[in-house]
Amino acid sequence: MSDQQPLPKFGGGVFAQLSIMMFLQFFLWGAWYVTMNPYMDEMGMEPRMIGWAYTMGPIAAIVSPFFLGIIADRFFPTERVLAIMHLLGGVLLCLAPLAAEQSSQLFVTIVLAHMLCYMPTLGLTSSLAMHNMTNSEKQFPMIRVFGTIGWIVAGLIISAFSFDKSPNMFYLAGGSGILLGLFSFTLPHTPAPSKGEPFSAREALGLDSLVLLKNRSFAVFCVCSFLICIPLAAYYSFAGTYVGKMGFENIAATMSIGQGSEIFFMIIIPFCFARLGVKWMLAIGMLAWIARYGLFAAGATDQVRWMVIAGIVLHGICYDFFFVTGQIYVDNESGAKIRGQAQGFYVLLTQGLGMLIGAQLVGRLVGHYTTELTDETSVVDWKTVWTYPAVFALVVLIIFLIFFKHRKTSLSEEQIADQAEIPEPI
Repeated sequence: MSDQQPLPKFGGGVFAQLSIMMFLQFFLWGAWYVTMNPYMDEMGMEPRMIGWAYTMGPIAAIVSPFFLGIIADRFFPTERVLAIMHLLGGVLLCLAPLAAEQSSQLFVTIVLAHMLCYMPTLGLTSSLAMHNMTNSEKQFPMIRVFGTIGWIVAGLIISAFSFDKSPNMFYLAGGSGILLGLFSFTLPHTPAPSKGEPFSAREALGLDSLVLLKNRSFAVFCVCSFLICIPLAAYYSFAGTYVGKMGFENIAATMSIGQGSEIFFMIIIPFCFARLGVKWMLAIGMLAWIARYGLFAAGATDQVRWMVIAGIVLHGICYDFFFVTGQIYVDNESGAKIRGQAQGFYVLLTQGLGMLIGAQLVGRLVGHYTTELTDETSVVDWKTVWTYPAVFALVVLIIFLIFFKHRKTSLSEEQIADQAEIPEPI
């Protein structure tokens, strides 16, 4: 038919463009996010403010569905939105060191402004890539892996030039953001996917997918996913600082070992999934969190480096076996009508609400176990700090093992679609 859209061309040129896009997308994030906490500590900022800085990402993750629904998906081509957001976000990161010299509050405000620009681009890069593919299931992993490589390369560069506690990390990250913004103008034209459609807050937050909570195990999965992300925030917020205190000079490079293991475990997921199933894949992911924090706690007193490294290596299992498996589980349990909303609701619970609460709690936890010395330095009781998230994760694992029974939802896809179309309350 004459109005039928042609299939996108996924040749070498498009593959290269999308790979560079994904590489820069995560190079930008990896160049500052891991080492922001050692930088803030070096600048004399309180643990409470570090907790607030790492709360900005979850806040932006909660806000970004509204931005995507109101603006990005309806009015402008995706590549132009990406370009503008990265240009603005890159400039803001370049201003972060200047803000840090003025006050910690101003620095955190700049971080929030940047994350409000950056978080929507995570969904935009994925949607742009998939729009320009002929087979997203096979082709998207080939593109997405360049993002993990970008994160690793960023960490290696940060440590190679001793930027681990330096404001130069923000200039490097901001510069890469500006570069990605300019590069985005050259990406394949990707029209607004929902142009002309009305915006629904219920749809943006994935609330239509709440019908899936009638399946008790899915409800248990959602509750445990939310809860496990509370101790997870401790790793993102303070692992970099902890690694530095344990005597590692190349903090970013050391932390990037976790992304290297992530690539390995991503590759073996299909093999493990077929043999272990959903429940035990998720359980192993939670168990890895307990083991990671346990190793951090055990190695804290005597600075046992191999325990610290082992805890970082476990990041691949922690992330892939829980989050990737969780995404697969959500995809399998939801019907085609609400699949996208269900994934959005999952992100809201985990990367949004769970990480937000966790970042706030761990900031206060570290502050409580920090002792100020007479020479104006401070000491953190890292053993106790890491024990708390380990015990918390253990409790979540026990709840999950007792109550999660992997059974497909009893609702048919048609029933899910019908019940998902309940109108919003007036």
